[in-house]
Amino acid sequence: MYDSTVRDRALGLLSSGLNISEVSRRTGISRFALREWRLRTEQGRDLYVAGARDCPRCTGSPSGPQPERDYAYLLGQYLGDGCISPVSDPGKGIWALRISCANAWPGVMHECEAAIRAIHPHNKVRLIPREGCTEVNSHSKHWPCLFPQHSPGKKHLRKVELAMWQQTIVARHPERFVRGLLHSDGSRFTNRVRRQLPSGERWYEYPRYNFTNLSLDIQVLFAEALDALEIPWKQMNRTTISVARREGVARLDEFVGPKY
Repeated sequence: MYDSTVRDRALGLLSSGLNISEVSRRTGISRFALREWRLRTEQGRDLYVAGARDCPRCTGSPSGPQPERDYAYLLGQYLGDGCISPVSDPGKGIWALRISCANAWPGVMHECEAAIRAIHPHNKVRLIPREGCTEVNSHSKHWPCLFPQHSPGKKHLRKVELAMWQQTIVARHPERFVRGLLHSDGSRFTNRVRRQLPSGERWYEYPRYNFTNLSLDIQVLFAEALDALEIPWKQMNRTTISVARREGVARLDEFVGPKY
């Protein structure tokens, strides 16, 4: 772990106008660490917080949180129905990860809870009743490190993109990422279509998945993960992506299926 003198010097070089590659060459500090330090500074977060040695981002590690499978799932949940906000006094640097889960799907709620516990095994996870849903809630000084998409304002009104280390995790575990997204903002249901034939009216039924999110950036992340899995999809309207072809639905059924 780099000490404060090394970090201050590196940030000073970045502030002088040098790019990350040049500062890395001059100081020997990894570009991963420099990107994280700059991001934390831009977001007004303290670089020197308690428990930093337990955070892969604070230590400048090129890897992300472990286990990666649980993080990929939780990232999908966070992008769909999650947010990060300061707890009580913002000056204390404690943040709450809050993910809203519908009471109709207790299995999804507990899977979300299990993913948080796997990533932060020493932190409490609370299930807080809200109107029409339950908030899965956990406090840590490092949630903004693990979800750099955190920023003021609604997600669909700002740019949402994955950091390089997040892209690597999603590329390794696209099924878990897609499962998290569909558990938050998706559904599997039976579509019924009426056809008027010469012999009379006929109804057809077939299963399909829909993913609905106001953020075009998050829709793109979902579509890219489907492409990586070779699952055909269609943009139904401005907010919804649909998977309706038989082979695509069958593939999603292998690792998603109906909510539970």
